[in-house]
Amino acid sequence: MMVNFINKIDLLIFMSILSKRSGDISSYSVNEENKKLKETLFALKKELNTLKEPPLVVCDLIKIFNDKGIVRLSNGNSFFVNISPGLIDKVKLGDSVLAEQKSLTIIDKIGASKKFEVENFVIMEKPKVRWSSIGGLKSQIKEIYEVVELPMKNPELFEKVGIEPPRGILLYGPSGTGKTILAKAVAASTNSTFIQIVGSELVQKFIGEGAKLVRDIFKLAREKAPSIIFIDEVDSIASERVDIGTSGEREVQRTFMQLLNEIDGFKPLDNVKIIGATNRIDVLDGAILRPGRLDRLIHVPLPDDEGRKEIFKVHTQNMNLESVDFRQVASLTNSFSGAEIKSVCTEAGYFAIREKRVDVGMKDFLLAVDKVRQGDISGGASKASMFG
Repeated sequence: MMVNFINKIDLLIFMSILSKRSGDISSYSVNEENKKLKETLFALKKELNTLKEPPLVVCDLIKIFNDKGIVRLSNGNSFFVNISPGLIDKVKLGDSVLAEQKSLTIIDKIGASKKFEVENFVIMEKPKVRWSSIGGLKSQIKEIYEVVELPMKNPELFEKVGIEPPRGILLYGPSGTGKTILAKAVAASTNSTFIQIVGSELVQKFIGEGAKLVRDIFKLAREKAPSIIFIDEVDSIASERVDIGTSGEREVQRTFMQLLNEIDGFKPLDNVKIIGATNRIDVLDGAILRPGRLDRLIHVPLPDDEGRKEIFKVHTQNMNLESVDFRQVASLTNSFSGAEIKSVCTEAGYFAIREKRVDVGMKDFLLAVDKVRQGDISGGASKASMFG
């Protein structure tokens, strides 16, 4: 009896402890659930308040007057606005800032992005291409030297004579004839910053952005002077204008007008030269070619026999050659451009590599000529058989 009584007491004590602990666990679960609900409610309220906030306007700060400034929007419009007191000492000219939508008061800075914005569209470098690495373009090199290099290196000579050298030149001719490499070579020869952009990149999606990009490119060129702005495929923005067109065509014309204004406008170009390149000179607007703009036209044609021979020698100067008659190879590459001749040299090297040789012979060049001309090596064996 005593043992059973003790067991009953132990059972009652155990049940009491268990009941108390269950109450504690239940209370803990409720508190945790309440805490999670409060956090969720706070997050939802915060998200709702964020959705109710009006958007901020991104613009560029172009002038500062004590606690006020002038900002320019992406559409080209400018406004005289207030600057938040805590931001006056933090912003500088050219900064990209956030403005309140209604009053355009500047309330935050997101970085000095103007220059980086330009650099997203251009290739800026200090080329190392030398005149000696260009073959078959002696007369073109001479003209570029007189028009671009000589005025940049000896400006006092032109002052003494009393003439003003051309501000820009236009290189025109078929694709792959060496227009870009000529521009890079004169930049290297004059130790100038080479700023390269494709004409189609100047055409932007929104109204006024293309013109702004042109302004910023020329500003960057003046800052990095001496510099050369090379506009490839200039016909994409400088084609002949028409009276009636779409809104996109009108925006291209606005960008084109800004380009003309930068070349011969009120701001001096200082030590900046412009080189345009195109293979469609027939579609260019006459305004870009008149005196004071790209008024010196330099034709860059397909190389002749002697020119092709020189180009072959340039591109094979570091190759291990074995009995190669470049005069014969040049005669087989009639109508080839400089880029295609470079491709022939590369393909000839591949033919040697496939046969595990380091010396490149006449057979390899004949096969390479056929491959570049036809797009495959069919027919190459017949010409190469005489050297087999």
